[in-house]
Amino acid sequence: MSDRFVAGLSGYLPLMRMDRAAAARALKFSNLSGRGAGFRAVAGWDEDPVTLALEAARPFAMGSNISKLVFASTSAPFFERAHAPLLVDALTLDPSVRSFDVAGSRRCALSALLDALLGSGDALIAAGEKRSAQAGNPLHLAFGDGGAAVRVSDRGGARLIGHASRTADFVDLYASREHPYAYGYEERFVREVLVARIVAPTIKAALANAGATPDRVAFAAVHEPVAGAWRDIAKQTGIGAPNLAADLAAGAGDLGAAHALYAAALAFERAAVGDLVLVAGFGSGCDALVFEKTGALSGVREAAQHLREGVATDDYVRFLSLTEALDLDWGVRAEFEQKAQATVLARYGRDMMGFVGGRDSAGNVQFPKSNIPVRPDATGPEKLADVRLADEPARIVSATADRLNFTPDPPFWFGLVQFDCGARIMMEFTDDSDGGFSVGDPVRMRFRIKSRNRQLGFRTYFWKAAPLARPAMGA
Repeated sequence: MSDRFVAGLSGYLPLMRMDRAAAARALKFSNLSGRGAGFRAVAGWDEDPVTLALEAARPFAMGSNISKLVFASTSAPFFERAHAPLLVDALTLDPSVRSFDVAGSRRCALSALLDALLGSGDALIAAGEKRSAQAGNPLHLAFGDGGAAVRVSDRGGARLIGHASRTADFVDLYASREHPYAYGYEERFVREVLVARIVAPTIKAALANAGATPDRVAFAAVHEPVAGAWRDIAKQTGIGAPNLAADLAAGAGDLGAAHALYAAALAFERAAVGDLVLVAGFGSGCDALVFEKTGALSGVREAAQHLREGVATDDYVRFLSLTEALDLDWGVRAEFEQKAQATVLARYGRDMMGFVGGRDSAGNVQFPKSNIPVRPDATGPEKLADVRLADEPARIVSATADRLNFTPDPPFWFGLVQFDCGARIMMEFTDDSDGGFSVGDPVRMRFRIKSRNRQLGFRTYFWKAAPLARPAMGA
């Protein structure tokens, strides 16, 4: 096997965490409360699989030689529009980068990772999920929203030493255009049949391919098909290592296509050089990969930190609204629909997605660009040098909480943001942790949904200002 490495692994979780115990109390009357332990990561109204994957991938885009970008998701908003090109523009990667989407099963991101490891060149796989389930269904609280990304190269901190795959049309969970809510089959049936016939044999084959015994595995990142399945998997494979995918499910929920990659980041964050890490995922079959940690990996510390950060909520109605399980009537102010013009996206889309402003000959930075700079003494057209504002430090100059302007999660925060490079822009704020925003607060840019036209089923994206620091869970 040729030497191919994982150079970096990262994960991103939205700020809000639904307390499952609070949700169980709200559902107690119905006898549908289910398991009431742990937390479920909940995406904001302006987050979706694209924005979550983008945030996870950001650490690996700067100064890179990426030749291929793959977007992985089972819940992406479009099925007749590719999402990978959106990430290429938002990360300001070279347009010559090969890009495509993978979907159809929860292991699609892991399958894309294995494909990249067996190929050549630097590749970036970014996964994001915001899966739908009906309120009262156990999956509604078992699922979680989040993103993960992995960078593959000829050098890195984790070397692939063995792998195995198995294809099987085993239907334990499905969603379709006719039934967009996820439908899951009986857990006992899934656990007893799936583990013995598919998952355990694939893991055994991967260990044999790596020439490793089960006791050599120091950490596992095995995406369980149902909660608690790791106990049976470990028994049948002889592996005694802890499974970080189970910890992730307890703290954030099942992240679908992003889960195995995120759990792998947690495993490598804890592993020492020389340790073996098992990564496996299921969905219409199974992929199992065995890695040896050979050095440091970028992004893993940030992934572990995101799991420890967040704002817990016990507001079950807000949770229902944000997960679109409850369709509220927001009144006449919500009736305005913004129609995105394809011509505008074609002309300015890359600068908008990448948040690329311009610096004029006098050193002034502005957004958006214009043929004639906005400085008062400009005398005529000049070409502006590109300045990517998405990664520039900034502070709030003014802040307003508007409760009249419609937003699906009031209030609507906006204000003036001053960038260290000199740009000053009126923008929306996001990730309010109930403390609001104040003048002087340091902020960073987050890639988010700008507008949604529900009538036409279209959405546009831009950047919003978010607090530089995020609170720790329980703080």
